[in-house]
Amino acid sequence: MSRPRTPFTTRLAQVGVFARTPEGHAAVLGMIGSFMIMFGGFGAGSVRRQDPLLETAHLSWLRFGHGLVLSTLTVWIGVILMITAWVRLGRTTIGGGVSLNELRAIIPMWIGPLLLSVPMFSRDAYSYLAQGALLRDGFDPYKDGPVVNPGILLDNVSNVWTTTTAPYGPIFLMLGRGITSLTGDNVVAGTIVLRLAMLPGLALMMWAVPHIARHLGGKPAVALWLAVLNPLVLIHLIGGVHNEMLMVGLMAAGIAMVLERHHVAGIAVVAIGVGIKATAGIALPFLVWIWMVHEREKRAQDSDAKPNDIVLFGKTAGAGVGVFAVIFVAASALAGVGIGWLTALSGSAKIINWLSLPTIMAHLITVGASLFGDLSLPPVLKVTRLICAIALLLILCWTWWRFRRSEKEAVLGILIAFIAIVILSPAALPWYYSWPLALAAGFALSTTTLMILVGLSTWLMLVFQPDGSIGLYTFPHVAAATFAAVVAAMSLRTVDPLRLRASNDDTPVPKVTQAAPGAA
Repeated sequence: MSRPRTPFTTRLAQVGVFARTPEGHAAVLGMIGSFMIMFGGFGAGSVRRQDPLLETAHLSWLRFGHGLVLSTLTVWIGVILMITAWVRLGRTTIGGGVSLNELRAIIPMWIGPLLLSVPMFSRDAYSYLAQGALLRDGFDPYKDGPVVNPGILLDNVSNVWTTTTAPYGPIFLMLGRGITSLTGDNVVAGTIVLRLAMLPGLALMMWAVPHIARHLGGKPAVALWLAVLNPLVLIHLIGGVHNEMLMVGLMAAGIAMVLERHHVAGIAVVAIGVGIKATAGIALPFLVWIWMVHEREKRAQDSDAKPNDIVLFGKTAGAGVGVFAVIFVAASALAGVGIGWLTALSGSAKIINWLSLPTIMAHLITVGASLFGDLSLPPVLKVTRLICAIALLLILCWTWWRFRRSEKEAVLGILIAFIAIVILSPAALPWYYSWPLALAAGFALSTTTLMILVGLSTWLMLVFQPDGSIGLYTFPHVAAATFAAVVAAMSLRTVDPLRLRASNDDTPVPKVTQAAPGAA
């Protein structure tokens, strides 16, 4: 008689079956791409300026000449493989062929190699470590830039940020202090531990995004595929080691908790997210509306009397402000710092690229004016940024008041607010789009809308160089990124949009339910 299979062997058999399916092939393809990004990153990524590990392993040649070309090519092939795998999974997920748990199981496969890579597409990890070392060594990161604390950590910070004070919350500074206290000035160990510290944010997103989708009428599996398995999120936030991973995870988890009527706990979690990065605070005023909706529904069941909205707003808003204040004051006291990080937020003005509307406006004006005379960019940029700042303030106020009548409206308001911030702020970077993406994924989006988001995510993933430099001002780079984005978007509906195969399958992907007006 054959022995009965144990649960372990059964799981192995299930893994084997899954690996032979189309979605299993996509999962393996994405993992191969992740490994290629890791290996190529040792030469083309945001490597240390002096890297004794590469020298000891006799691999320094990867950073120069033909070695750099080979490394760069390896990274880009890996990125394209991950995007291809993601789009393939998207086609199957939209059709209901991949379960939520299967998608969750794929995420560790894709991020595993990235956990061991050098920082990719950004040097921000070195700034995080240097700012944590400032707090560790008795400096105030809200008053002093990394330049006041010379050492190995400072040597790897981008020149533009060496004199910039920290724009992050006290909780993130304490995290940086703890990491640098543990790893000292060991850049490799510090980077790995910092990346591991981002994983709770990823876990929170894996939990929260499907929960938000259930409340908003979206499909949890599609939401997880779009907002978490997205290469823009995994490569930039895990590979690039950005604190958006923690901030977005905490914000999404807090919103999910408030939607499930755990109001105080949810606001507390979002407040912790603000302690990582201030952007999470945009959600807090909208959460008051959700709390009010729940209280109004509860009181309507208990009594025929209509609750007084002014009194109800005072109680919920007051409780929300109280919870936020307690957490933020406690975090600032533990970190031993004040609120100087609010003024340090202006440091992002040093970033100038085409991803923000005020920069686009300033460039267009200066180019147009060049026909009649010389007009430098800085004064024009100052004016366009002021105009967009005023517009942003008006939009935020209008959005908060307009979207207050239901759960879905309030979350839509947060989504619109994040989009406005990304577009109208003085500076924007590709990974900033992870903020609105985490919420947009929860709505019931049409296939056409998903195609647009796939194209946008692909384009944003490709417009920066692996070493963190900007590719937006190189026409061939932008043209190649745009072509890849269009192909990726079309591939979500058609298997072979370029008709490269002998027999082409043009069967369209079944459309998901259309969103409510304005939700997409």
